[in-house]
Amino acid sequence: MSDFDAIDSLLEGVGPQAALPAPGIRQELREQARLSKAQVARALGVSPSTVTAWESGRDPAGETRTKYAYLLDGLAAKLAPHTTPAAPPTAEPAAAQPPATADAPPTSPAPAQDADGDEVEILATPQPCVLCGHPAATQVAGFTQHLHPADCQTTAATPPAQPDTAHTGKPTATATAHTTRTTRRAFQEPSGPPDLIGQAVQAALAQHQGDMQTATATLLKRAIPDAMRLLDETRKGARYDVIAHPWIPDILKKPTSRGADQIWEARPKWTRPQLPPGHHQVTALDINGAYLSALKTHLPLGRLEHTTGLTHDRRRAGVHLITPPPWEHDAVLPNPIGQRDEPGPLWVTEPTLRLLLRLSGPKYGLCAPPQIHESYTSGATENLLEKFRIALKDARDTAIEQGDEVTLEYVKAMYSKFVSTMGESNYNRELYRPDWMHIIRSQAFANLWLKALKAHDEGLTVVRAMGTDELHVIGDWRSVFPEGRGVTEVKVKDTYTAGTEREAEQ
Repeated sequence: MSDFDAIDSLLEGVGPQAALPAPGIRQELREQARLSKAQVARALGVSPSTVTAWESGRDPAGETRTKYAYLLDGLAAKLAPHTTPAAPPTAEPAAAQPPATADAPPTSPAPAQDADGDEVEILATPQPCVLCGHPAATQVAGFTQHLHPADCQTTAATPPAQPDTAHTGKPTATATAHTTRTTRRAFQEPSGPPDLIGQAVQAALAQHQGDMQTATATLLKRAIPDAMRLLDETRKGARYDVIAHPWIPDILKKPTSRGADQIWEARPKWTRPQLPPGHHQVTALDINGAYLSALKTHLPLGRLEHTTGLTHDRRRAGVHLITPPPWEHDAVLPNPIGQRDEPGPLWVTEPTLRLLLRLSGPKYGLCAPPQIHESYTSGATENLLEKFRIALKDARDTAIEQGDEVTLEYVKAMYSKFVSTMGESNYNRELYRPDWMHIIRSQAFANLWLKALKAHDEGLTVVRAMGTDELHVIGDWRSVFPEGRGVTEVKVKDTYTAGTEREAEQ
């Protein structure tokens, strides 16, 4: 076969790719048909997170692309007869008259938080809702939207007039894409997640005839995809979509496969330089479920936006270039930014910045405020992964109560591998969020630091703080920390004696 014959053979196998609508329209078609991502994923043989990626701008390829295009064409055909005709263009622009369904300003003070625990503010002037596009008088977690999902459901049925129109009065492609991308989960009904963890454990045990060791090994291998499936289930009916593959600034990208990005996580690695005179019994405490607890942290929702300046907006989260303040308490407490050899500015995450700001406030006054130079942030919520965290925590608590070590190891692998593989990893292609990975890790480190501060304030001698879960203290720690295996408790990892005879004699 000649070189040209080989090329002709390749060309014969290449056909035109199936046309796909814009990402926002893909999502709108699915939601108008009241289909969940899990339903679409099962039909196409992919994961729900892959469907999320397609609806965020990533395109499938090959046979999967053809099947997806066929599904979307079918949905468009079925939904077309039920589409409300667009109103004819008028000579006068209608922007001055808000839709009759817009939220009216409340007659009583707005609640400080909504049912999900997000901060709610009342806007002096209504602005377009990020979910349905109609004017809303409330801002939730930094995003303008209707406070009640039902309000979006009723208003989303008739798209608002678009200011970006051609002379024909029809919305331009840019305006249409914007409208469909922001119509997120207005058509989904809230639902609780099924017992995916219990089902997986029972299936593994049945598969291996009750062999706990082999069943555990099987479950650990499945921990990452199973965690992603649980995440998808717990996000059903949620206010915000999980954007699996967003745009990421260069500071969050690895320069090489084995290199590191520019984010400093403030990992504690501290040992007290000098103990009080005498012999002391030191207790090494193990902090339970450190990464599981750290899933409750302020995570950015949308695209990270670059800003400069010295102020910090608590409604947003991301990464920040700061000059940390001097730390003058290293003799008794670790530095909140960890052990760092080089002075000067560094990129830190939201939990590290918030910890420094808290310690510089009037309640503690332990340091000066950090100097913020620039930031990459987005509107944020502390409860984005809360249902996911609670599902894992409940399964963990039940497993401890029942002595179920198989489930316990499985759950631990799910949340620890979920965190460790959401950055650049060959083991989890469904979620690429290095910003979340760094933030969750830093939250675990900040949580350990705050436990060290609590021990110090309660009269214990803090001897060592390491990583996410290791705290060594001298004194009656049981009067400070509850003992047990729960995520709010600690357990003893080790006890040892420290100090010297020479110190005792002095």
